[in-house]
Amino acid sequence: MKAVHMIIETNDLTKVYGMDGVSVTALENVNIQIEAGDFVAIMGPSGSGKSTLLNILGCLARPTSGKYILDGEDVSNLDKVQLAAIRNLKLGYVFQSYNLLSHTTALRNVILPLLYDRTRRVPQQEWQGIGEKMLEAVGLGDRMHHQPQELSGGQQQRVAIARALINDPVVIIADEPTGNLDSRSGEEIMGLLDTFHKQGVTIVIVTHDPIVAAHTQRTIHLKDGHIDTIVHNGSSSHPIAKKEADYAAI
Repeated sequence: MKAVHMIIETNDLTKVYGMDGVSVTALENVNIQIEAGDFVAIMGPSGSGKSTLLNILGCLARPTSGKYILDGEDVSNLDKVQLAAIRNLKLGYVFQSYNLLSHTTALRNVILPLLYDRTRRVPQQEWQGIGEKMLEAVGLGDRMHHQPQELSGGQQQRVAIARALINDPVVIIADEPTGNLDSRSGEEIMGLLDTFHKQGVTIVIVTHDPIVAAHTQRTIHLKDGHIDTIVHNGSSSHPIAKKEADYAAI
């Protein structure tokens, strides 16, 4: 039997915010496990704790108590500098508003994470070639030198996905990736994420849209800072192939 590689594991994860002597518990004793190759959605109403959970999973915030183990490393108590290094090394982000540099080409936006990689895992002379391959992988081989204002919303989100993948992260964290798109463009983006998932990419997506969540293997529903239900969406199998095709060649 093949060993399970756990990418995300939380143990009694709790987050309490305090202001003016008043404390508010945003998350309380949340336990989740996400294996390599999983595609998971997180849903919940306003105030459910999903944004707080996303910030912790994305190493943008630390829990008040409990543990967050990312790719086998306990990151619960790392400082801001250490968390920043972990974000660049192990995480890829896709945002609702794309977060692209407006006066920079699609290619330059995609290779931006390589500029901030102090480990220099990828030699600088290879950056452009890798960025070009990533844009080709998301269907934008003919838009590499266009700036964001010259691209549609769906195309901008494709650039953002290519940027998220360029450092070969252990997990993609997508925050409402279709929220600014019409239904057709949203389906195209989810189809693209489906494709990368089938190639072995681990994806966690926060969404309010059940149609988007239906693309994933399971949906974690939060309510009042707790896990309310976990719904399996019909596909529980892990991808057999790991990062094959063009993506693997990068």
